[in-house]
Amino acid sequence: MAQLFTRDTQAIFWNNNKTAIQRMLDYDYTIKREKPSVVAIVAPTSGNKFDKFFYGPDEVMIPLFKTTSDAKAAQPQADVLLNFASFRTAYDVTMEALNIGGFSSIMITAEGIPERLARGMNEYARSKNVTVIGPATVGAIAPGAFKIANIGGTIENIVQSKLHRAGSCGLVTRSGGLFNEISNIISINADGIAEGVAIGGDRFVGSVFIDNLLRMQANHEVKYMLLLGEVGGTEEYKVIEAIKDGKLTKPIIAWCIGTIAKHYDSGVQFGHAGASANDDKETAESKNDAMRLAGIHVPGSFNDLPEIISAVYHDLHAQGKIEDTKEPSLNLVPKSRRSKEFICTISDERGEEAHYCGYPISSVATPDTGFTIGDVMSILWFKKRYPRWAVDFLETVLKTVADHGPAVSGAHNAKVTARAGKDVISSLIAGLLTIGPRFGGAIDGAAKYFKYANDKNLSPKEFLAYMKKEGIPIPGIGHRIKSLKNPDLRVESLKKFAKEYFPSTPLLDYALTVEQLITSKKENLILNVDGTIGILMIDMWRSLSYKDEEIDVFIDAGALNAFFILGRSIGFIGHILDEKRLAMPMYRHSMDDILYDVQKAEEL
Repeated sequence: MAQLFTRDTQAIFWNNNKTAIQRMLDYDYTIKREKPSVVAIVAPTSGNKFDKFFYGPDEVMIPLFKTTSDAKAAQPQADVLLNFASFRTAYDVTMEALNIGGFSSIMITAEGIPERLARGMNEYARSKNVTVIGPATVGAIAPGAFKIANIGGTIENIVQSKLHRAGSCGLVTRSGGLFNEISNIISINADGIAEGVAIGGDRFVGSVFIDNLLRMQANHEVKYMLLLGEVGGTEEYKVIEAIKDGKLTKPIIAWCIGTIAKHYDSGVQFGHAGASANDDKETAESKNDAMRLAGIHVPGSFNDLPEIISAVYHDLHAQGKIEDTKEPSLNLVPKSRRSKEFICTISDERGEEAHYCGYPISSVATPDTGFTIGDVMSILWFKKRYPRWAVDFLETVLKTVADHGPAVSGAHNAKVTARAGKDVISSLIAGLLTIGPRFGGAIDGAAKYFKYANDKNLSPKEFLAYMKKEGIPIPGIGHRIKSLKNPDLRVESLKKFAKEYFPSTPLLDYALTVEQLITSKKENLILNVDGTIGILMIDMWRSLSYKDEEIDVFIDAGALNAFFILGRSIGFIGHILDEKRLAMPMYRHSMDDILYDVQKAEEL
């Protein structure tokens, strides 16, 4: 793989490090990427479903997931994992990602992963052909395409260091801190870098110098390379061997930091865990001498690096191997941005015409468009356009529950309020406020408990025992008037529709076995209209390939009861208009219909 990242590369971010994520998105916006580079965040302890970030002057919503596997399943195209877990967790997170598969590279920021674990982790990654950057790294960058987290610093520093577009140098360093400094030096003395990697400061890192240099050798954007090592380790000698074997042919500039170590009597660690020489070969001076003998451009000191970089760059430019770089146009990240208070994902009234979930209203409102009220419900309520059988079922439900006479509590309240002289809206609200666990609310309850019983593979007898133990009457079961001998024709119609048009009805079939058992005790304990609707909604969603987690969200939100509310509003309004049309007087309940049992109040 000649290039680690492209303008299409997308990443999953492990741990919601908002500052680092925002810097990545600001970079994306600056270089005019077509799509954000971060598409999912793994936040195991968060209860939120998404987090908002700025993308230029606007905001984007990035989904949050509890696990890496969930994030990867939702965003399979994301092949980079940015592991910002602590050193206690980073190993497990990396190993899990390697086992999940589908990642081409993994970056690990944590410093101090136990060396035994790090070596095993890196070896396992190599067997999976996954490039590990780190541990103890700030990441990597493909200028003009993709950058990891905080590498390169602020947007101002990135543009100043020419990291906003590709140059000619392939940069590999151990030090993340010096990465920014070297990038700036290259930008001043040459045309910037084509790719840069800070491999990490721990003694055992995933991809070492030779891995990255061999990749850059194959990358036609890279014309020469710069290696910045440090005291400790022997990875630089692998580079020397590759040059001798003819595997590395592009010009290489190199320097190992830590030449001052020779002035100390004993081994000294210079910052990084790997920055300590255990024998003469690991000293910075020995490695610099060996690289110089191999034909690598090694300066006399760090201060001479700019001169060497300039000389190599201008020599290649004179040979025609490097062409002048064109500066691309950039977006400017606003200095002042304000987060939005509300979010809407179903409709948009901006522009020439308002839209329902991406459909212009003109394309759904008139009969010739083929859209029905069920279609509008499916896209505005559930953000999906349902197939015709499902849309027809939604409309069947609305028509079925539209009215059930004036005696039920909701209609009664609406009529009483209308007779008190209140308007349609007030009277409708009075009726709607009656809807709850005992009136209409059985739709949600039936869906919840029958789904639970079916998911747990409870037999009808076990289900009855469970509900009895919970002290809850089974929602959706029972009718005051109807029975096995006198069935509710609404229920019969719904069952007939489902059997004819649904792909399958497993939950309805289960509910009917429960009904068969419970009606053997009492004939009116039949599946009623609320229960039938709730159960069939579950069968409908499962036939439409909804996940159980999505269905549970609908149930918990009261979405099923919403069908009863919408449908019954039709009937309530009818009763209200009926009262207005008849000019009915103020209602007062008959005293003959009230049992009075009023005792004298107890004196304290």
